[in-house]
Amino acid sequence: MIERRLAAIFAADVEGYSRLMSQDEVGTLEALASQRAILDECVAEHRGRIANTAGDSVLAEFPSAVNAVKCALEAQTAMAAANKELPIERCLWFRIGVHVGDVMVRGGDLFGDGVNIAARLQAIAEPGGICLSAMVQDYVRSAILVAVNDLGPQSLKGIKLPIRVFAIKHGSAPSQRSSFNPNWQDRLRADRPSVAVLPFKNMGGPEQEYFSDGITEDIITELARFRELLVIARNSSFAFQDKAVEISAIGKALGADYVVEGSIRRSGDRVRVTAQLIKAETGTHLWAERYDRSFEEVFAIQDDVARGVVATVAQRIQEETEVVARRRPPQDIMAYDLFLQGQRLSDVFVDNGQERSRDFFERARTLDPTFARAYTGLAFNYLNRSLDFGVGVPHEEDTNRKEARRLAELALTVDPTEPRVQSTAGYIFLTWREFDRASRHFDLASSMNPNDATIQIFWAWAQACLGRPELGIPATQMAFRLNPRHPHWYSSYCSRVHFLLRQYDEAIKHLAYRMSGDPTYHIRDMSILAAAFGHMGRREEALQCATWFIEGIRKVWRGNPNAGPADYAEWLINTSYLKLPADEALLREGLRLAGLPVNDRRLH
Repeated sequence: MIERRLAAIFAADVEGYSRLMSQDEVGTLEALASQRAILDECVAEHRGRIANTAGDSVLAEFPSAVNAVKCALEAQTAMAAANKELPIERCLWFRIGVHVGDVMVRGGDLFGDGVNIAARLQAIAEPGGICLSAMVQDYVRSAILVAVNDLGPQSLKGIKLPIRVFAIKHGSAPSQRSSFNPNWQDRLRADRPSVAVLPFKNMGGPEQEYFSDGITEDIITELARFRELLVIARNSSFAFQDKAVEISAIGKALGADYVVEGSIRRSGDRVRVTAQLIKAETGTHLWAERYDRSFEEVFAIQDDVARGVVATVAQRIQEETEVVARRRPPQDIMAYDLFLQGQRLSDVFVDNGQERSRDFFERARTLDPTFARAYTGLAFNYLNRSLDFGVGVPHEEDTNRKEARRLAELALTVDPTEPRVQSTAGYIFLTWREFDRASRHFDLASSMNPNDATIQIFWAWAQACLGRPELGIPATQMAFRLNPRHPHWYSSYCSRVHFLLRQYDEAIKHLAYRMSGDPTYHIRDMSILAAAFGHMGRREEALQCATWFIEGIRKVWRGNPNAGPADYAEWLINTSYLKLPADEALLREGLRLAGLPVNDRRLH
């Protein structure tokens, strides 16, 4: 049986092993046994599991990228020390590569692209050195501070797309302070906005110090889930604790574009937490909030404040970065800025908004082929094209829908550790009715970043499609809470959850705004409204929404030219992506009650 899972993969191999064996077989085997004992012990200490071995090569998996890289650093340090006791001709030097990716497990052995990439990274590492993929570097940059060189996108043998590679400098070991290569830091900061979270000031007694530090650490941890942000490590930002330093100076010292600061005060049985976001260069206050709660709820407050600050800060920084991106001349725009401009247009369906959005995403992908979010932006863009030009067209004949799927698969190959990549994959696979696969990717996305409002609203909708709408309610509530200024389409997904829970009045409440303007444009929402009104016995409104649905779908229908209302309804039911026959029957009955000629024939 083959199992698939996401893992941190560690590949190690001895430099010049065949040559050493030809010169001194016995001595080389003894040296290898000694070095392997060191390596095996390090793997075990860091909760790794050795999977495949062959001669001088070792392949291991770890529960996290941090564990894998710490193991690699400690093993190389220990093996280098052991080499000092040997004659130079007996020294063995391992190369190590670390990658995070999807792997297949069979009989304890590991296979797949994740393994292949780790092996290729190992092959380009220096003897005694370590190479990391970009996704590993993203995971460990705040946890392990070592000197690294950004080797840029590398074409690896047998790997279709370039992989951005970071090399840990030869002989470096874990340290307590950063010694990052300045060129690497400049490149990384050009790609993403950086944020530092200063220790929240404790306005109470010393006994409350744990709470203020805990708030700060939670916010740093949760912000780090947003791969769009470069979050300064705790030990760097805590260096400014209780020091009167200008925000601009802190920003310059930490390389931070934005700073989060706050304070905590306890008064009787109440605790008050304030938080604010500041643009480091100008000192401009972009956002501030105050939380006032009972001290009995101290740990709930810690969680709520962290989540509230994180969601708002991430959103505000993205909005601010978009504004800056739009001001830059085209020749200065980096891949992330191009992506942001494409993202801003992704919901614009007038004035060639979709074409302009696609152009930005394509340029971002061309500039940086390892930037996975460019692929996800394109995937949704082509899915939107399918909604415009593929209504009524079978999936296997819809070139836009097939391209969306291909791009989602590519995004997974480029960076499976990006939460939005996992969410996009879940969404695309759900539209292909691959329910189990969609569920796995959506769950991965939600666990990777539970603070992402878009992931939460998509996850809620997916639970409804999968026959678990009751799980979708708290997720919709969290999405609205994380993004109070949410776009209108959040309500569309929320309405599906309520409809499948038979909460028809709530479904209607979320979609009532669609009945103004041009209701024929929103054919899917009109179908839900028609079915909800139908189940509630509000026949006049049901008939009106059903009429708008028919008028709207007739305008965009690209299927059988002889199709009629019954075919339109069946297409709608099939593309509602409902796993359970009972849920399809519920929608079908609602449409019938709204006056649509629903039959039992299925369109595929």
